[in-house]
Amino acid sequence: MRDIITGPHATPLALDLALTIRHDGQGGVADDLERPEALTAWVREHAEELPDIAGFEADGAALAEVREVRAAVRALFAHAVRPGEPSPADAQRLLPVGEAVRRLNTAAALAPTVPVLTWDDGATPLVRLEARAPAPASDLLTAALARAAVGFLASDDRERLRACHAPRCVRYFLKDHPRQEWCKPSCGNRARVARHHERHRAEVVREST
Repeated sequence: MRDIITGPHATPLALDLALTIRHDGQGGVADDLERPEALTAWVREHAEELPDIAGFEADGAALAEVREVRAAVRALFAHAVRPGEPSPADAQRLLPVGEAVRRLNTAAALAPTVPVLTWDDGATPLVRLEARAPAPASDLLTAALARAAVGFLASDDRERLRACHAPRCVRYFLKDHPRQEWCKPSCGNRARVARHHERHRAEVVREST
């Protein structure tokens, strides 16, 4: 089992899990992990980040475990972006921070591992994590997602995390430059249009009073 916590995939994997909650394009929120087969497809799309669970097939129990991890991740993302506002998708139903941390730690421990040192002649010493005992694929998945989230939240990338508050967006994103306010250009365009309409309405109200 690879050390996903400190690996290069921790940040995108944690973000991608959070972003399975998205705007549905009609004013509501959609869940990309509503059914076990949807989770199976999502895991296959992330095969590079999750090499230890090749051939994974999700069932209802695995789906429930992953959704619990996702709820913890989104709660801690909301905590990380303070004093900014969290994503409006779940702002009113976030887990308490302590419960979210407990849930991540519990999930991360589902695949107990030990550090193993390798040091080939002429190479740099490397440490990898290996499972101490065989674990079900569902436990390996849940643990890998939790460890990726832990790795991201403990990294410098956490300081760049923001919630996008453009109209019809519920995404979290990493801020790439100081003036970035939105997760993507289309969100910025919608936000600017909304601000323009709001200023126009305010002017109309002032003129009519």
